[in-house]
This record gives sequence, structure tokens and C-alpha cells, in this order.
Amino acid sequence: MLKDKIKKSATQYSDEFISIRHHLHANPELSYKEFETSAFVQSKLKEFGISFEVMADTGVVGIIKGKNHDSRVIALRADMDALPIREENDVPYRSTKDGVMHACGHDVHTTILLGASKILNELKGEWEGTVKLIFQPGEERNPGGASYMIRDGALENPKPQAIIGLHVHPGLDTGKLSFRKGRVMASADEIYITIKGKGGHAAAPHLTADTILIASELITSLQQVISRNRNPLSPSVLSICSFQGGHTTNVIPSEVKLMGTFRAMDEAWRFKAHELIRKHATGLVESMGAEIDLHIDVGYPTVDNDPAFTETAWKLADEFMEKENVSETEMRMGAEDFGYYTQLIPGCFYRLGVRNEAKGIVHNVHTPKFNIDENAIAIGIGMMAWLGASVVIE
Repeated sequence: MLKDKIKKSATQYSDEFISIRHHLHANPELSYKEFETSAFVQSKLKEFGISFEVMADTGVVGIIKGKNHDSRVIALRADMDALPIREENDVPYRSTKDGVMHACGHDVHTTILLGASKILNELKGEWEGTVKLIFQPGEERNPGGASYMIRDGALENPKPQAIIGLHVHPGLDTGKLSFRKGRVMASADEIYITIKGKGGHAAAPHLTADTILIASELITSLQQVISRNRNPLSPSVLSICSFQGGHTTNVIPSEVKLMGTFRAMDEAWRFKAHELIRKHATGLVESMGAEIDLHIDVGYPTVDNDPAFTETAWKLADEFMEKENVSETEMRMGAEDFGYYTQLIPGCFYRLGVRNEAKGIVHNVHTPKFNIDENAIAIGIGMMAWLGASVVIE
């Protein structure tokens, strides 16, 4: 059976791809600077005998054709970029680049797609259709590498009928997978506000436009704008995360800068909220005697898993992993530029368990001590190859 052959190959190649993960982890690159990573991916695809093209500067798109290759086209996607974090893990493969770390598991995602690619290519006489391999840059930074890959034709020639992606899950034990139909991750927009007013002596606030007070009032009132206007059954989050203004105890500054993020699960509400934020912030600041410069940097859309396609993939996961090892994943307000793909074609974004408390592998993504139980790599490779070879659009 194809499933058994894929499992056997994933186990057989486990050490090889753990070594590949070590190489990628030790040599991280920031968003849109993945030149060494891209060259490495290209070298591996050449080694495996897989044709590819480069797009979006560092992105790589490969093609594997099985039997009746026009009958079905499925895309498999991995991201390649790292984060500006200084690694604190004491491991032989720790980052060699100070202040840059694969703290979100993109080294794992790239490794898994390379492993699945090798297996799919070796077994291409045993499955039908075409698999498109998308190695994508810049997931961690606006506007998102997915948008550039789409711009440059990653979803054309041939056009995939659907796309599959995965993400490591540090809260889920190794040997487990999780799926969710429908909305699974939020949109993410960045908010930048500058409040300008007449500064002056703290002992004479009546002669100033108190930018500190105005900013404080704005932060509090914006929470009410969101909470009292959104549907309470549709999650959204506004967080102001930076307040910069003033430098001493007795001077009201002439300028305060705020930065934050707005997240939503509903695209219509997302853009309505933008208008409410602009209207309220402008009105409040001006009514208190100051000026405002407000910019909302529109970021990633909601990741919305196609229900029917995700159900099909979920059933295949039950078959590959055994049903008790596959669960429903939680909705989360984190963002992923995979949402750009799901706006255009059916998508399924699922989670791979990498946690192992006995080994002390318990730290979350985006932290200096994030790591994975590398037993998850063979599972991830096998599952991705199985979905690539088997999933269909109904």
C-alpha cells in the first residue's frame, strides 16, 4: 500500500532530514533575506531530481508530476524565514548568527516539505496528479511572503485546486496532529499613532495640550470602541503595545507615539473596525486640542480553512495516524500569511505536535528556548507526503 511505503520511507530518511533541520536551524535568515536557505533548498531539489523555479527573490516552487498529471493539482507550502531573537538553547546545532533564530519552527516546516518532496518524487508512479511545492520567504514580516509568491505566479501554471500547509504546535505532544475547519487564525494589522500638541511645564498643564493624558484616554477608549461594536461571538483583539513619550518628570512632551495591533476573525468587521478606530481617534485627539497622525498597515488576512477540503484531509490524517492521535485544534488570534492562499483557493492549515515534557521540550514559539522533539520530523514528512499523494477535491 502507498501509505505503508510512505511511512517506511519517512522512517528510513529520518536521520537524513534531522541533519537537514540542524543545518537550517544553525543558519537562520531573516525575512526576505533567505538567500542561503533558498540556495540550499534548490540544491536539495536538484539532488532529488525535482524541477523548480525561483520567484519573489528567494522563493522556490517545485513541480512533481505523478500519473495522469493533469487530473489533480495540489500545492504544499512551507515558510523559510527566521526571527530576530538570540537563541538560548545549548544544542550542537544552535544558531550561528547572533540575534537570529528559527524560533517559530520554519526550519522544521522547510525540512518536512523537502522530505515529503523526496518521497513523493520517488513514488510518483504510484499516485495521480501533480504536486506543487511552495517554499516561501517572509512569513514573519508584512506584507507577507505569500503575497509576493502569489504576485509572481506561484498559484499559476499549473493552478492548484487546493493548498496544504502545516505549523509546529509546541502545546501538542509529538505523535499528535490537529485540524480545524473554517476560521483558524486571525487577520493582523499594525497600528501607528502619533499625537502632537503644545508641550510645556508640568506645573502649568492649562497652557499645553497634554499628549500623555490624551494618549492614555485614547488607549482606554479604543478598547470600548472595539468591545461595544463587534459581534461578541466573533473574536477580535486590539492591543496597544508601545507608548513612547516624555523624558523627564516635569515636562509635558509635544509628541507621543503609540504602536499596536488589531486582530479579527471576520474580514468585514476587520475593515469596519479600521474606520471606527480612525474616526474615534481623530475625534478624541482633536477635541482635546492636539493633532493626530494615524496609519493602519494592513497585514495578513484570516486563515480560513475550507471546510470540505479540510474534512477530507482530516480523514486522511485519521487513516495515517490512527484517529485517537488527531484532534480539533484551537482557534487562535495569532496570524499567518497562509491566509492569502486561502482567499484564492481551498486551503487546509494543520498543526504538528512537537512537545515532549520528558525531554524538557515545552517552550513556546517566538521564545529564545523554543525547540522541538525531532521524532516529529518523520511524522511530519510522512503526513505531508501522504496528503500530497492522496488528498482530492470533492
